[in-house]
Amino acid sequence: MKNLVKLSLAALLLTTVGCNKKEKTPEAPPPPPPSSAPAPPAEPKGLPAPPDVVAPPADAEKTASGLATKVLTKGTGTDHPAASDKVKVHYTGWTTDGKMFDSSVVRGEPIEFPLNRVIPGWTEGVQLMVKGEKRRLWIPVNLAYGGRPGMPAGMLVFDVELLDYTKVAPPPPPPETPSDVKAPPKGAKKTKSGIAYKVIKKGTGTEHPKADSRVEVHYTGWTTDGKLFDSSVTRGQPTTFGLNEVIPGWTEGVQLMVPGEKTRFWIPGSLAYGEKNDGSGRPFGMLVFDIELLSIK
Repeated sequence: MKNLVKLSLAALLLTTVGCNKKEKTPEAPPPPPPSSAPAPPAEPKGLPAPPDVVAPPADAEKTASGLATKVLTKGTGTDHPAASDKVKVHYTGWTTDGKMFDSSVVRGEPIEFPLNRVIPGWTEGVQLMVKGEKRRLWIPVNLAYGGRPGMPAGMLVFDVELLDYTKVAPPPPPPETPSDVKAPPKGAKKTKSGIAYKVIKKGTGTEHPKADSRVEVHYTGWTTDGKLFDSSVTRGQPTTFGLNEVIPGWTEGVQLMVPGEKTRFWIPGSLAYGEKNDGSGRPFGMLVFDIELLSIK
């Protein structure tokens, strides 16, 4: 878990897995099926792009953010989902050159996800819908993936059908930005690697996690200009991970803690995501985290 920022539309997330595989001795091919055997089913093909995939038509509605939408099929419901709700949808996505890049329709299985855990264009657009409605969304790049490498680029077009949604209590307000977010205060301790830290709340446990321990935490992260970039607190759900799966500053820092403890860390860029912007969308430079260690698994 090298990136603490989570995007959430599972079908649109890019996961890269590297592994070394030993070469196997090739096996003899299976015998051909008898002539009476039925032909295997054809692989599902991409859905054709809509005729207005290049740009929103004149009758499309446009929001202040730049999102354009058009109702394709009216719904039967009257209520709209909120950003914190969990929705169940069918969808297909195209780039403006007409290439389909993802579709739950082709897979034959709808997808469910929290509406506030996907790209901003989805979060805004699906809130305009009611149950049973099918709507086309033209999502500008700044409300989609913002040019992140490996993700669909430019304006994206989605046909979304809202099948159902479940009401979820809205998350708590984001934590206040620390007054010492710009630099560690004089009373902060410092490790040899350059991490500065200050205990905010003492813990009740005595055991420290190890580098390969799995831990459950609540956390919030800021850049030194005070911008909050990620928080399990605002999502209302703690996160669990292996300490050897995160940035080095976390691996080292959380080992200093005991269960129940809350500590603020100032982690240099060399122990986080780097000192300079690498174009990935991840925060860079020194990062500040408030971490509460809930348990060691």
